[in-house]
Amino acid sequence: MKNYKKLYINLMLIAALGLGTSCSQDFLDEKLTTAYDKEYLNTEEGILALSTGTYYQVFALDMNREVPLTATQSGTDEFHVGGDPSNGLWNSYASGFGSFVTVSNSNTVAANTNWDNLYIGIGNANQIIESATNIVSTNNAIKKTALGEGYFMRAYNYLKLVRQYGGVPLKLIPNSSTVEQEFTRATPQEVLNQIINDFTQAYNLLANTGGPNKITKDAAAHYLAKAYLTRASEINDSWNSSTKSADLQQVVTLCDDVITRHPLTANYVNLWDFKAADGANEKLSELILSADFNSNQLTTGGNQQHLYFLSTYDQLGQMERNTSGGRPFSRLAPTYFTYDVYDKVNDSRFWKSFQTKSMVNKAASGSGYVNGDLGIMYVMNSPSDTRFATTKNLNFLFPGKTKKIPSVFVAYAADNFGLMKDVRFPSLSKYMDGSRLDFNATKGSRDIILARSADTYLLAAEAKIRLAKLGTGSYSDALSYINTVRNRATYKSGEDRSVYTDGSAAWTTAVQGGRAVSFMPENSYYESNNIATTTAATSLTISSINSLPAEDQAVITTLGYTTDYDRMLCLVLNERTRELCGEFHRWEDLSRTKTLVARAKAYNPEAAPNIKDFHLLRPIPQTFLDGVYKNGRPLTAAEKQEMQNHGY
Repeated sequence: MKNYKKLYINLMLIAALGLGTSCSQDFLDEKLTTAYDKEYLNTEEGILALSTGTYYQVFALDMNREVPLTATQSGTDEFHVGGDPSNGLWNSYASGFGSFVTVSNSNTVAANTNWDNLYIGIGNANQIIESATNIVSTNNAIKKTALGEGYFMRAYNYLKLVRQYGGVPLKLIPNSSTVEQEFTRATPQEVLNQIINDFTQAYNLLANTGGPNKITKDAAAHYLAKAYLTRASEINDSWNSSTKSADLQQVVTLCDDVITRHPLTANYVNLWDFKAADGANEKLSELILSADFNSNQLTTGGNQQHLYFLSTYDQLGQMERNTSGGRPFSRLAPTYFTYDVYDKVNDSRFWKSFQTKSMVNKAASGSGYVNGDLGIMYVMNSPSDTRFATTKNLNFLFPGKTKKIPSVFVAYAADNFGLMKDVRFPSLSKYMDGSRLDFNATKGSRDIILARSADTYLLAAEAKIRLAKLGTGSYSDALSYINTVRNRATYKSGEDRSVYTDGSAAWTTAVQGGRAVSFMPENSYYESNNIATTTAATSLTISSINSLPAEDQAVITTLGYTTDYDRMLCLVLNERTRELCGEFHRWEDLSRTKTLVARAKAYNPEAAPNIKDFHLLRPIPQTFLDGVYKNGRPLTAAEKQEMQNHGY
């Protein structure tokens, strides 16, 4: 999959479903201009080339743009708008967010972008399925692997569609030579039935070789479990009663099987300790499926997610942009829910996911500072901490320091200014990439983790919670899965809690392009927690559903939950943030569980005034509605409204 030279084959197939006015009739009528035509796609070489290109389209293409942020992270409890509001409407749900999204600038993601890309991938998968089914061949790379990949990628994209939009048109055959314009929406039940059938086909056809950069049987099992869990979730409760129990049993069975072959990596930081493309951390046993990138600058796009979660450190005194510090587009900042849902004394995941210190790298002459001094620090303290009178641009000495820190920001202080009212915040560092060519380069080379077994554990835990509600087993059955994930997150005996690393450390020299590095291999654990230095092991084990961690009980109280089911579902959703924060799951998890509105109102200040129940689904893009016909004529305004999701 490293070679994407065949990419443009699939992009020229005109596989998208009625792209409408945004792409114009000319696009719908476009002819193949490459040397490859449909006859080529019915050969073994053509099928394999199309599969390679479709991998890129389905898994990697969106990672060089902001679609994953707008579709899965914005408008949730985890993140709000950072220093740049280019896609702020996706977070705030304010006027201008609908079947068209009001354009702020060239970075604004249109309402139809995700929809169109998903249907292009589906069209390509349909062609793989048809070609690999019809070709006369005994080559298992075609009859099993490529065919299984086709079924997987079609199901993968339809799972995204149904979780974003509800019922959508089902298109299961390649486009004909004539432009199709008449489509109807299938029900969510019909779409999910098709998804489950396709993932099952993939599971039966694929082997467990080549992962995580190739689709495997375990990847099919993981996403089949996710599809079953989606069908059993609250957003489908109006029709899922007859399948719910069996679906949840399937989730547990599939997850238990996948877990046996994908043990968790011993240290959470191993997942993010990127040194170079194809390095050790991209081959961990925990990984099930990844979007594949490399360091070849001739390949298209690259992974750009390193841009979007960063604070604008380069605008602070004694600092300038550098490769290890990253190029901060600053689209999303964590909320206080994200800060506070971690036990920041005993749980290492916050300190291994967020960058809280940076070094001075542009020391001003005569200032008393030199490059390498501590230049920025975020004190991630608790609300009960009374040490600080102010939060904004606080300069002070800690014991043992010889000079003040140029820029200090505190989560909780007496003036209640707080990190949510500033464009400075601890940067999510899971995508940091110091291997880029220079400090302005946007093309990253590290893979994006799409599925890993910690997620699989938490899918199984949620299924156990749902089964307990149905009278099968007990709520405590979920704890073994949750505790396995939590126990990996503890500090081990002898571990130095102040040590920090992320992908920034892939840049290994002190200077690059005439600029000193700002990456600091240290966090603010001790300054934030105000405790004595220790290397004792910690514990995060939950022993009883009646005694949940204080961080979870605080959320439960805020949201007003009282039943065991609501409390335990809240626990597993909180655990998903602690484990999977920023990994492109959140909006869909909150939507399917119908917890999005309550959580956004409680924790996302820009979304809170505007979010409504109908925002559990995205608007059907107006470009699609304007391109659809019925009985040979365009839809009327009333018919378009009937096809649109309620509320838009």
